[in-house]
Amino acid sequence: MMDTPVRQQNLLDLGPAAMADWFESIGERGFRAQQLLKWIYHQGELDFSRMSNLSLKLREQLQHQANLELPATLSQQTSRDGTVKWLFDVGRGNAIETVFIPEHGRGTLCVSSQVGCALNCSFCATGAQGFNRNLSTSEIIGQVWQAAKALGHERNGERKITNVVMMGMGEPLLNLDAVLPALQLMRDDLGYGLASRRVTVSTAGLIPGIDELNKQLDVALAVSLHAPVDELRNELVPLNKKYPIAELIAACNRFVQGKHKRSITFEYTLIDGVNDHPEHARKLIKLLRQVPSKLNLIPFNPFPGTTYRCSTPERIDRFQQIIMQGNIIATVRKTRGDDIDAACGQLAGDFSDRTRRRERIQMQWQASV
Repeated sequence: MMDTPVRQQNLLDLGPAAMADWFESIGERGFRAQQLLKWIYHQGELDFSRMSNLSLKLREQLQHQANLELPATLSQQTSRDGTVKWLFDVGRGNAIETVFIPEHGRGTLCVSSQVGCALNCSFCATGAQGFNRNLSTSEIIGQVWQAAKALGHERNGERKITNVVMMGMGEPLLNLDAVLPALQLMRDDLGYGLASRRVTVSTAGLIPGIDELNKQLDVALAVSLHAPVDELRNELVPLNKKYPIAELIAACNRFVQGKHKRSITFEYTLIDGVNDHPEHARKLIKLLRQVPSKLNLIPFNPFPGTTYRCSTPERIDRFQQIIMQGNIIATVRKTRGDDIDAACGQLAGDFSDRTRRRERIQMQWQASV
């Protein structure tokens, strides 16, 4: 009779607590998890045989029962402004994108949570490409590991990645089972040790997910708003039909209460002639006064097949001035990496669309030209 092969556990799929539980399940003390986490996330080491403070017997056991598999790098592009975009292989012909944005005194890594996105926001390249599947924890934290390795994070004591934002491909709150352990690894001192305000989860407004995130972990929240009234937001963000603005604002107020005690960042993509009128700005002021908040205005970044255009610099400036006159902090996000399609709203990856949305959109676009 042939021996049944041992199922190997990908240890990159485990958060700190689950890692300790796994070691105990194989008869080892929980502190072994701390040693392994330091090797993976502090030393950037994935070879069990090189983890010298583990016994030879344990290293051999790990090689038999575990692995440390992360998404392979298919390509790396660097923009003229220093932005870096990676394309990572996540199997079966699917690939995701991750972006690093260097700025003075900080470096922000934009991480994906799904292969595509199921929400179909009308102004987003990812949504236009359709959806394939959720990413695993190892595929999410693996993006951070690969970027840190490529950038020389903490080499000579320098922390290249100071902030992580879950603003890449996908809706993070539709994949909380995998996202939460990855966030824990970003926050934990045995992982990347980032402060709560330096880890941000962006959502299109999935209210049950906001409430669950609030219970589970102390991180920052960004909400993709893009319209001040339900009628318009229904067109731009279809999820609004299920979770309208008033309910979303109530969820945001729940999030900032208690242990969080911070403001929500609302993201607002400015689209020429669609949501950039002075009246939209005035209605937005009334809305944002209901919750501690700040506003991040994002010039629309075009992608193939879209009929939308970016608001003019004059309209963007006027919109910002109206908001600030209402005593609300409003910043304009500088477009970065647009020459390599790495700007906000441009990430599309390369994957098989199970929804056939990409095909339908292309047919509609071809019929309109």
